Amino acid sequence: MQHHKRRTRAYVSTAALAAISMAVLGACSGGESSGDGSAASGTYTWWDPYPQHDASSDWEGRVQACGEEAGVTIERTAYDTTALTNQALLAAQEGTAPDVILIDNPAVSTLAETGMLTTVDEFGLDTSAIDENLLAAGVVDGEAYGIPIGANTLSLYYNAEVLDDAGVDPASVTDWDSLTAALEQVTEADHKGITFAAIGTEEGTFQFLPWFWGAGADLTDLSSPEAVAALELWKGWLDDGYAPNSVINNSQNTTWEEFLTGDFGFAENGTWQVNSAAEADFETGIIQLPARDGGVAPAPTGGEFIVAPVQSDTSRYDVTRQIVECMTTPEGFVETANTFAYYIPPTAEGQEQLLEENPDLEPWVEAVRSAKGRTSDGLGTDYPLISEALWTAVQNALSGVSSPQDALETAQADAEAATS
Repeated sequence: MQHHKRRTRAYVSTAALAAISMAVLGACSGGESSGDGSAASGTYTWWDPYPQHDASSDWEGRVQACGEEAGVTIERTAYDTTALTNQALLAAQEGTAPDVILIDNPAVSTLAETGMLTTVDEFGLDTSAIDENLLAAGVVDGEAYGIPIGANTLSLYYNAEVLDDAGVDPASVTDWDSLTAALEQVTEADHKGITFAAIGTEEGTFQFLPWFWGAGADLTDLSSPEAVAALELWKGWLDDGYAPNSVINNSQNTTWEEFLTGDFGFAENGTWQVNSAAEADFETGIIQLPARDGGVAPAPTGGEFIVAPVQSDTSRYDVTRQIVECMTTPEGFVETANTFAYYIPPTAEGQEQLLEENPDLEPWVEAVRSAKGRTSDGLGTDYPLISEALWTAVQNALSGVSSPQDALETAQADAEAATS
């Protein structure tokens, strides 16, 4: 393994990192133990972005079980979402990275650029069974820097009672025209049409991307006719009263709260709401987000990658590899999916095992199979800068400050300036 060559790269500055981490939905960070005797004492350090899962949680037990299998104790540290990437970047500068990090997939390229990560090939990990569309989010310059522990993504939830009252068959929604027609029927039946999150943050971009990609647009050209068509779709829904103006400030959580009122026919939201949907006061279902002319639109992938930072003590790698492999077996992927209740395994075998236990997740498996990583087109650390330009355009168009065309032309100019 040739880890030392990674250290010759320039580290990203702390100031640059602050801008990068703003565009990351989830991230991870940590602290390492070099020279403190942790290798001898059998303690390995682990950082993840799940502070909501404390030492008594199933997730803590899941992590510790992988340590026990490798014959060591894992010292786990959890950070809040945005703090995680920043902490990992500081660790890269200080040489204090942990043995293992779970990091939100758009941040993998950010960490890789610092030279702090081993590649999966260098680490001797086999990724041949990982779905290519999911693994791609962690690929930089042809090298994979981590393994997804699972994935979540977006679909359209619907209120079956509202659609039934409006005479809408959810199976009839197969493209943009049929969805818009369904929204018209729902509002004419005195219900509300659709809610989504268009907030001026990464969440807004995350929710817009299925329509952007579903139109055939590309993140390297924000002002293409396809991109304009996607933004005109959202703007048209607001203008026609099919979506409320509140979407301009909606996070994904507030969008879901709106949907749970029972007033809306549809809501764009994610795998993580499966349990909440099952407990709603009305019958719910999901359909795939439709592409402009039919078929399933690629939705962005959420979820973390497990990565192994470079260590000065390379003797630690063997145990670290055992820990990573424990998390990434087909059975391990399913166990993680069950622990979190919403992660879809990133392998066909893991997905099949999950569906044997929970057939109701089949639509979400289909959605993940059609999903796409936000950095998958080789954008790497340019993605956060492009994303900010895009969510700003969405805000300006939906609020009426600019037309969709003008807003996206400005966004493209801003993205080019920021990434040049």
